[in-house]
Amino acid sequence: MVLAIDIGNTNIVIGKYKNDSLIYVTRMVTDAHKSESEYAVNIQSILSLDKTGNDEIEGAIISSVVPPLTRTIKSAINMLYGVEAIVVGPGVKTGINLQVDNPSQVGADLICACVGAYNKYTAPVIIIDMGTATKIMVVDNTGTFMGVSIAPGVELSQKALSGGTAQLPQISLEAPSRVIAKNTVECMKSGLIFGNASMIDGMIERIGKELGFYSKIVATGGYSSSVIPYCKNDIALDENLVLDGLYIIYKKNLKN
Repeated sequence: MVLAIDIGNTNIVIGKYKNDSLIYVTRMVTDAHKSESEYAVNIQSILSLDKTGNDEIEGAIISSVVPPLTRTIKSAINMLYGVEAIVVGPGVKTGINLQVDNPSQVGADLICACVGAYNKYTAPVIIIDMGTATKIMVVDNTGTFMGVSIAPGVELSQKALSGGTAQLPQISLEAPSRVIAKNTVECMKSGLIFGNASMIDGMIERIGKELGFYSKIVATGGYSSSVIPYCKNDIALDENLVLDGLYIIYKKNLKN
């Protein structure tokens, strides 16, 4: 079995693959202050819920946007399973060409999402990754990463509203019954859900005009299921796109 680990700013998502199939997904809160030993305990504990034995793990791959944690998680995996995890970065084969000014600045999570989308869907493809930030990427039919637009994510917007104002509360993320809402909580939900959906629709329209051709659209990330159903465009939801991209990269880099 192979572990695919996506270290994000808010959560660490772990997927377990067996015979090319994703058989288990779990997540834990990102904490840059924990040691490798603490993470080893956490990972072993959370994977034990699926009755994963240490001797069953034969490989691992990591994508990370939290540099201080990359080595920590890699060491924890080695401590637990005796395997040297692949870290997505320079020198790792992805099958994606980066047509940008500075390829080293492209986040590993973006690359994994693009690899997953390019291999699972018909290219060209627009990829929307709704995590801490909302990233909208384009991969053309040759597997070239053409660029990305980055906007504050739903959670960041919500925290900004609640933290930057005296009277706006923390809220849950369900769509209200109407756009023109009648109370504070529903007003905030309208702006967060319908506002983000409208932003995504608007960006898709602008990207389409800039490209000059139609693209398949796929969305992933923790907030995609809350927002994407309210978009006007036909957008496929794929919650495990980044994990699948990680596993594809792992197989491309297996030593013969």
